[in-house]
Amino acid sequence: MCGMCGAAEAVAGCGRYGTEANATESDAEFWPRVEHVSGPRLNRIRTMPSSQFIPKLNRLVIVRHGESDFNIGNRFCGWHDAPLSAIGVKEALTVAVPALLQSKLEFDVVYTSVLSRSRETADMILSNMNCSYVPVKEDWRLSERHYGNLTGERKREVANTYGEDQVMQWRRAYDVAPPPIEETNRYYYTICSNPIFDEVPPGHFPNSESMHMCVERVAPMWQEVRQELLKGSKVLMVVHGTVARALVQLIEGLSNDAIEKINIANCVPRVYEFDLTTGKLIGGGINLGNPDYIKRKVAEVAAIGQ
Repeated sequence: MCGMCGAAEAVAGCGRYGTEANATESDAEFWPRVEHVSGPRLNRIRTMPSSQFIPKLNRLVIVRHGESDFNIGNRFCGWHDAPLSAIGVKEALTVAVPALLQSKLEFDVVYTSVLSRSRETADMILSNMNCSYVPVKEDWRLSERHYGNLTGERKREVANTYGEDQVMQWRRAYDVAPPPIEETNRYYYTICSNPIFDEVPPGHFPNSESMHMCVERVAPMWQEVRQELLKGSKVLMVVHGTVARALVQLIEGLSNDAIEKINIANCVPRVYEFDLTTGKLIGGGINLGNPDYIKRKVAEVAAIGQ
């Protein structure tokens, strides 16, 4: 133990296709001012004889990966395997790590997607918490929502062409998927031939996804993680923006309309507590960090940008 988003119509040309905040220098002030906003619960330790020790609570932590190279250009990324940017590395080290350390959270297992920006963020968190030995489980079902033919496009340029209302529909509407990716998209073959997706079953490789489709993809994965949580494993999930939103909906039981308004800042840990006896969620999610920083970063994620 460490101490411290459905099938779509076929697209010709690829056998697999079948049936989004920049940190600034001032953000370095984030971690010295990290507040333990969750109250006394996260600090509470119960002392009992080992033979009688039965943990009553367990915690899940969800972290969105650091900024990627595509985030810098304000591009739709989705299933393209964009690496972390220098700012994304900084976010992992100066936002996620201090918040987790100061909250004295522990992890037995980490879940990531198969995309490198997710795994790289997790690796940096574990390394800087002196927990590199904690096992990491990668799963394609935790990959970001597939943005179809918007992949690689700048959000502002798409908004200038189709209008901001249409872009917001593609980004946030629960049942609206972007246009399917086409062979002419420069990232089409890069995505469909990437060996990291070898475990995607036939007929499940998307060519575009709505939020709803992403939630349906993530839901079975969440049930697996939930069972592990209820057995006592302390779990960290380092995922993507839409996947984090899908998990928020599944965990908190939010309506489709409510989840459309949720935005997740990069590298800000979100903590959930569960009753191990009943399996029920205790309260709601708690964001670890400076509230002003989190509010600013959430607003940046929500905006279409330049």
